[in-house]
Amino acid sequence: MTDKTPIKMLHDRVLVEVDGDAGERRSSGGIVIPATAAMAARRLSWAKVIGTGPSARAVQPGDRVLFDLEDKAEVEVSGEVYVVMRERDIHAVAADRVADQSSGLYL
Repeated sequence: MTDKTPIKMLHDRVLVEVDGDAGERRSSGGIVIPATAAMAARRLSWAKVIGTGPSARAVQPGDRVLFDLEDKAEVEVSGEVYVVMRERDIHAVAADRVADQSSGLYL
């Protein structure tokens, strides 16, 4: 496989690029909280959709999605790390095209 080999996602799989803020966070007081700090509740993360399989219906490339970092499968492609998941593992979609079905929250 060369560096320029195209990739096609299958079935309902979604390939995402995790946002850079998924690691360290800052508290409201300015204290840096490392990504390795234990949390009482599970923390969800945002990612950008890079590709989707033909059976994925609710997401499209370019959308931002909310998912659980614990339920991830990482893959490295040309030196970049991506996450592969099933569409059903996505909790929410943020995109302009879903404005008519929105919850009233905006990013």
